[in-house]
Amino acid sequence: MSGVQAREMGGIGRWMMILAWVLLLVLLSFLFSGILDKQNNPNQNPVTQRDDRGALQVVLKRNRSGHYVASGRINGHPVQFLLDTGATDVAVSDELAEKLDLPRGQALYSQTANGTVRSWQTRLSEVGLGAITLSDVRASVLPTMAGDEVLLGMSFLKQLEWTQKDDQLTLRKL
Repeated sequence: MSGVQAREMGGIGRWMMILAWVLLLVLLSFLFSGILDKQNNPNQNPVTQRDDRGALQVVLKRNRSGHYVASGRINGHPVQFLLDTGATDVAVSDELAEKLDLPRGQALYSQTANGTVRSWQTRLSEVGLGAITLSDVRASVLPTMAGDEVLLGMSFLKQLEWTQKDDQLTLRKL
């Protein structure tokens, strides 16, 4: 083997090693991303049961931050809920309202953790969490929110019975 051929083989070997490291890093990123998603939202597939009276109930686990986050649906569109008993209405972002083609009703001013913001009233045809589905739920469109995360406020929660014990929240359809 000549010196030129040896250098070419060394160069190819170096590129193969770099490619192997890049693939390993991508694989690890996917793995840890899934783990972090599961820690943030331990309720990606909320557990639905029937209680001893036959009523539907959904049992949620608290995430590492102490919040109840769960996957759900608005008008058939998958969303991520953050349960918020301090929110009067279900609150959706401008971006999500556009995706769902939600009509904007009366303009209001809402008190949020970040201060007073302008919002718009709307109605959600259907809101689902596990097997619990409610129709015609009042909501607000908040332009200061981002993405598909939704605050699941009292306009939804007040129609359910809920019990918290340890790190679990049980929501029961009345």
